[in-house]
Amino acid sequence: MTNEEVLEIFKECKALLKGHFLLSSGKHSDSYLQKSMVLQYPWHAEKLCHALAEKTRLLGAQTVAAPAIGALIIGHEVARALGMRSIFTERNKETDAMELRRGFTLEKGEKVLAVEDIVTTGKSIKECIGVLRNYGANVVGVGCLVDRTGGEAAKLFDIPLLPLASLKVESWEEKDCPLCKQGIPVVKPGSRAKF
Repeated sequence: MTNEEVLEIFKECKALLKGHFLLSSGKHSDSYLQKSMVLQYPWHAEKLCHALAEKTRLLGAQTVAAPAIGALIIGHEVARALGMRSIFTERNKETDAMELRRGFTLEKGEKVLAVEDIVTTGKSIKECIGVLRNYGANVVGVGCLVDRTGGEAAKLFDIPLLPLASLKVESWEEKDCPLCKQGIPVVKPGSRAKF
């Protein structure tokens, strides 16, 4: 799939939002990719994740891992397209630390592809990678639907970042946000958003 084809699906699903948003990183932005609006349609999830699987196939992974909850569907669909198992890390509600739970195990040296939905700061996927490496896994790369840094996110990782699409979206610290200075109300999108 081309960059344009991926972004066209987001637009078609009204998942490329414009406004004033508070991102999970704490930064503000005038754009937001609401991937849940795309993933609610299994045919879009299958098409996007199959394309991501093909893009990452040559990394030679044996297992796909994703951080819960945002990338669960993506991890599952990519693993299905690659014909391998899908596992996930999740946050401990008491410590807020990312963990591998529910009986999931990894062999020492097992090749794992880490997958994410949208990469901006890479915080969740880097935590996921840390957990996988603590179990002795060989994390061979990161696949994601969209890199919203326009390619800058690749510098965040010591392994290949393979996005299905790339989009340069501006974001600012709150004190530097031009939308705040204009008095435009900020919205925190995500699981609690009401659009």
